[in-house]
Amino acid sequence: MNKIKLSKSKYCKCVQCEKILWLEKYKPECAVINKNEAIIGNGKKVGELAKGLFGDYEDIPYNEDLSVMIEKTEELMQDKPNIITEASFSYDNNFCSVDILKNDSDGVEIYEVKSATEIKPYYLDDVAFQYFVLSNLGLTVKKVCIVYLNNDTYIRGKELDINQLFNIVDVTFEALEKQDEVKNNIDMINNLMETQDKDNEPETDICVNCLDPDSPCVFWDYCTRDLPKPNVFDIFLMKKDKKFEKYYDGIISFEDLENDDDLTTPRFVEQIDFELHDREPKIEKEAINEILDSLSYPLYFIDYETCQYAIPEFEGTKAYQQIPFQYSLHIIQEEGAPLEHKEFLAEVDDENMIRHFAESMINDIPEDGSVIIYNNSFEPARNREIGEMYPDLNDEMERINENIVDFMVPFRSRKYYTKEMEGSYSIKKVLPALFPDDDELDYSKLPGVHKGDEAANAFLTLNEQTPEKQKEIREGLLRYCELDTYAMVKIWEKFKEVTNED
Repeated sequence: MNKIKLSKSKYCKCVQCEKILWLEKYKPECAVINKNEAIIGNGKKVGELAKGLFGDYEDIPYNEDLSVMIEKTEELMQDKPNIITEASFSYDNNFCSVDILKNDSDGVEIYEVKSATEIKPYYLDDVAFQYFVLSNLGLTVKKVCIVYLNNDTYIRGKELDINQLFNIVDVTFEALEKQDEVKNNIDMINNLMETQDKDNEPETDICVNCLDPDSPCVFWDYCTRDLPKPNVFDIFLMKKDKKFEKYYDGIISFEDLENDDDLTTPRFVEQIDFELHDREPKIEKEAINEILDSLSYPLYFIDYETCQYAIPEFEGTKAYQQIPFQYSLHIIQEEGAPLEHKEFLAEVDDENMIRHFAESMINDIPEDGSVIIYNNSFEPARNREIGEMYPDLNDEMERINENIVDFMVPFRSRKYYTKEMEGSYSIKKVLPALFPDDDELDYSKLPGVHKGDEAANAFLTLNEQTPEKQKEIREGLLRYCELDTYAMVKIWEKFKEVTNED
C-alpha cells in the first residue's frame, strides 16, 4: 500500500470524519471556509508565549520541506537535556511537530499547547497521534501534557505571569490508552484513500461529529445537499443529538416532523407549523404593551461590540474576557423628540480602553431613563465586570443596569413570531422578518462589517492594516454598530404600530 502523508491535524480531521481527506483532495471547491484571522492570530500568540514556560529553548523554524525540520530536530536531540519547540518527527509517513518537547537523558515529555480554556475531546486524539509517532521511532515518552489557558483563577496584574496564565494537565494515561485506536485509524485512512478514487466517493453518512461546535465541518453543505429544505437540522435550538436521532429514523423533512407524534416541544411544533402552513404573524399585544408600558423617557437604545484577547492585554482581565471597545447609542429625550445618535469606538492601542468606554457611556447616559438593549445576558454582564474592575464607576454601572429593558423578550418567548424568523429570535432574523426588503435595515448592504464576529475580528487586526485601510475599517465598524441600535428604534416603532392596530 502506498501510504499517504498524514499530519496530526489531518489525522484529527479524519477521526471526526473518515472521508475528509477524500473531500479535500477531490472536492475542495465544495468547502465553505470562514477564515477568522483573529482566531488564527490568537493561536499563534498563545503558542509563541507558551514556548517560554520551561525557560530557554531551541526553536525549529517552519519549512515547507519537512525533512529540513526533521534533520534539525535530530541534531538538537543530541544535545540533551534541552527544550525544543516545534520538534518534528516522521514515522511511516506520519508527521508531527511537538509544540514543546522536554528532551531529557532518560526520555522525552510532550507538551501540546492549545489556545482554549478547557481540554476538548479531540485534543486527546492529537497527543495520542504524537505519542504514536515518537514511541514508534524508539523514543521513551515519559509524559504527555496538554497546556491550555486558565481563565478561571488567573486575573492579570500589571505584568503578565505566564506560569499562572497556563494550566498544564498530564494526559499520559489517556494517550497510552488510545494507541491501538491510533494505529487502526491510520490503517483505515490509508485503506480508504487507496481504494476510493475521484469517481468513487466513500459512502460515509453524516453524523453528530459534523456539527461539532469546536470544529464544524466545512463540507456540511455539500454532504447535506440532497436533503429537503428546510429539514430537521433547521429546527432552532433542538439539540444536535436529537436532530440526528430523527435523521437516522428517516424523519427529515418538515412534513415528516409534522407527522411525528414524538415531537411535542411547543416551539419546535410551532416553527414547523408556521413554515408549512404559512401562518399569519403571531402577535400577543398584551405582552408587547407590557414592554412599552415599562419604558420611561429618555429612551437610550444601546448596543456594545466586544472582542476577546486570548492573552489578557489589560490589568484586571482574564483570558478571553469580553472586552467592550465600541457602542452605539440612539436617544429619544421625550415623546415626539428627534432621534439623536452618539457613539464610541476605542483606539486599538488604548491601555485604558475599558475605562474610557465606560466613562464615555456614563457621560452619554446621564439621566435615569430606559436603557434598551437586545439580549439581557450580554450588556449587563459587561457593566458588572466594569464595576468590579473600577469600583469608583460601580454605582453608575449599577444605575444603568437597573434601567435596562430587553427587547428580545417577546421574540424569545414567542409572543411575537413570524414564519420568516425561522424559529430564531436573533436580531439578524427578527429585523428582516419585521421589515422585509428594507435596504436601510439590510446588514448585507453595510460596508465591510456585517456581523459581530466580523466586528471583533476587524478591531483586533486593525494594527495590521495601512492607515487608509484602518480609517475604512473604523468607518465600517461605526456604521455596523449604529445599525444595531437603529434596528432597536425601528422595533420600538413596530411595537407601537402593532399594538395600535384595530
